[in-house]
Amino acid sequence: MTNIVVVLPKLEDARGIRSVLMKNGFQTTVACVNGAQALSHLRDLSDGIVICSYRMADMVYTELHDCLPEGFDMLLLASQAVLNEHWRSDIMSLAMPFKVHDLINTVDMMSQAILRRRRRERMKPRQRSTEEDALIQEAKELLMGRNHMSEEEAHRYIQKSSMDSGTNMVETAQMILAMMRE
Repeated sequence: MTNIVVVLPKLEDARGIRSVLMKNGFQTTVACVNGAQALSHLRDLSDGIVICSYRMADMVYTELHDCLPEGFDMLLLASQAVLNEHWRSDIMSLAMPFKVHDLINTVDMMSQAILRRRRRERMKPRQRSTEEDALIQEAKELLMGRNHMSEEEAHRYIQKSSMDSGTNMVETAQMILAMMRE
């Protein structure tokens, strides 16, 4: 689920949008009246969407956008005149007055983009530390010395053993070092 924070100058408007989103299956975390409140709630979240107006009690949307933590996207709700004058490619916008259907479709599209970004992050291979690389290298050198393997053969052996045992390469290298040192 995508976290959604609604920030509008009037609390009843923010709660109204929050209610519409929740009725349509979105998890709306909180409704706020100023940017500081929103930012305080965002610290506890990993990613999501901030829906806001052009101007809040304590800041304008650009200031809020510049303070957003990594992983958050913004949906700006403003009049068409304001959107024409202050258009930014890194901020999604919706002209007011808007139809509920347009709001739901826009939030859904943004939510899908966040889910795709999460999937890409999960699929990205984790970077090993220098200590972990050193363990793998040490295991390869031990295999090369004792079993007369090339570096590529030793690497493939650790890799295959890792897949066969369901462990990562670092754990496999640790097991090889423990077994061969005895």
